[in-house]
Amino acid sequence: GLNASVSREVEFGVCTVTCGIGIREVLLTSGCPRTEAKCIVRVEECRGPVDCGWGIPISEGLACVKMPCIYIPPENRFKYVWKMIIPNKTAHILPNDLAIMDVCRDTRLVTFQCETEENGSIIASVKYAVYATTEMQTKKSKRIETEQSKRTTTDAILVFCLVTGVIVTAGVIFAVIFMILHWAVIKSIWESKSGQGNQDKKLAKERLLHNME
Repeated sequence: GLNASVSREVEFGVCTVTCGIGIREVLLTSGCPRTEAKCIVRVEECRGPVDCGWGIPISEGLACVKMPCIYIPPENRFKYVWKMIIPNKTAHILPNDLAIMDVCRDTRLVTFQCETEENGSIIASVKYAVYATTEMQTKKSKRIETEQSKRTTTDAILVFCLVTGVIVTAGVIFAVIFMILHWAVIKSIWESKSGQGNQDKKLAKERLLHNME
């Protein structure tokens, strides 16, 4: 067990969320078993700002969207209030009181908001933008076009690299074949240059000796 005679200092871990409600570890920095520098003594709830901004749906298809509220288990501990946000009008409260809501797309953009409440107080709020079916189809088409464009560019680069490699390889092979077929000529040229170089060195040496005399 923990050594009760040792002075205990508590340290709090990082909250698992940046908004709403989450959990964090409570660590002991002294008096831990054996030689452990820190040990977890418990986990506790932690709170962040209520407004979580725009959320990401659990799943999103061309027809329907599944959206979650902000909560931690147990799910039935909280009360969930779903609203449909209408510009320049009072938000319309929906009958759904579950932590997750499925909605099908309309012919226009619709904004939904879920408020997580505990003891009459809002502890988290998140919004979702559910785009119209036509907008999703347009986005999907644009995404496909972008992917095709990227794929075309990648293919072009690969073809260019392949062609360049083939040309370089062919050039090297041609050079090797040329040297093999004309080795005698190349050898004679090299020897003549080498001989000329040796002769020039010999003449230079003789001139140097003559000047010294």
